[in-house]
Amino acid sequence: MAEYVIVGNGVAAAGCIEGIRSLDSEGRITVISAEKHPVYCRPLISYYLEGKTDIKRIGYRDRDFYDRMCCRVLYGVRAVGIDNEKRVVMMDDGAELPYTALCVATGSSPFVPPFEGLDKVEKKFGFMTLDDALGLEKVIDGDSRVLIVGAGLIGLKCAEGIVNRVGSVTVCDLSDRVLSSILDTECAAMIQSHLEKHGITFHLNDSVSRFESHKAVLRSGQSVDFDVLVLAVGVRANTAIVRDIGAAVNRGIIVDENMRTSLDGIYAAGDCSEALDISSGQKKVMAILPNAYMQGYAAGIGMAGGSEVFDKAIPMNSIGFFGLHVMTAGTYEGELYEEKTETSVRRLYIKDSCLKGFMLVNCGERAGIYTSMIRERIPLSSVNFEILKKVATTAAFSKEIRRSKFGGSV
Repeated sequence: MAEYVIVGNGVAAAGCIEGIRSLDSEGRITVISAEKHPVYCRPLISYYLEGKTDIKRIGYRDRDFYDRMCCRVLYGVRAVGIDNEKRVVMMDDGAELPYTALCVATGSSPFVPPFEGLDKVEKKFGFMTLDDALGLEKVIDGDSRVLIVGAGLIGLKCAEGIVNRVGSVTVCDLSDRVLSSILDTECAAMIQSHLEKHGITFHLNDSVSRFESHKAVLRSGQSVDFDVLVLAVGVRANTAIVRDIGAAVNRGIIVDENMRTSLDGIYAAGDCSEALDISSGQKKVMAILPNAYMQGYAAGIGMAGGSEVFDKAIPMNSIGFFGLHVMTAGTYEGELYEEKTETSVRRLYIKDSCLKGFMLVNCGERAGIYTSMIRERIPLSSVNFEILKKVATTAAFSKEIRRSKFGGSV
């Protein structure tokens, strides 16, 4: 009987479990979960703090998922090493788990710069896990002054989640704009203005020089008093467990289109791995929930003896702040088509007769059609792009494409 071991218990792990079970209903599956929670949607932790969801609804699968999949989960333990010759995973409690096939789905961890005086800050948190959110919730109240270091997706969602529960929220970032990894200056300014209207203060093009207990001294010389600190500077892929035994690793664990690492019998999926971004042709870490699931599913198929190719990874984000929605995907290169008003922006990037990327701010629509066009490399000559420039709609496709891509009898 096959022994499947999955290191990590996030969305990629859920995909891996379902991939294995699609081919093998008998093999034993063991999941090593450092967190003490069943798999959940990490992007929803800010909505939990905002009161828009609860612990039960934050789950990625129902409570019977592991039982239904005949899957054992070891909660609150960590994998600390792998012996691929003996085919065992070593745990921090001294136990060893044998495996026939192994998937590393270890995700990523916060990157914390060596700020001077950080050790003197008592109430400091990351904002990547449910435990981070629960810990933050315990220490904030209506008078709390919260400083968030980092104006990326994680920092801004934290700000949105707590701003109505605390006295003040201040965000600082070394970049000159919010969401600098996915938005240009103009679109970022729209988001910043919207957030400021909801009570969030920004110090951009500036960051912390040092901490003094309840004060952050910025590089500009300004200072910010705070009671609670949230560090959301960035993340790094958790690659050490396979890097230490010789696996090929760059910023993430290098995998092929079947999610196999350079080591026999070991797969990797999710935020810890690198995948080919088909919109740019470059391999990169793309810490995105849909990609994580599909990578995990492909890894599970391979672990169970099948073959599943995942070769449609692209960077993409769909995020909202107080009702203002931002959707981005692909790469921003090539010819630009643009429509904008005082409150919205639509930018489409065209290269090699295909849609390569988009940036939508407050456009009031779902962008799955644009995303599908990038993933499937659909030639613009096969669609009515004049319609698609105005709105993402299946009406721009021929009946044959609508049937094959979107189903139904349209």
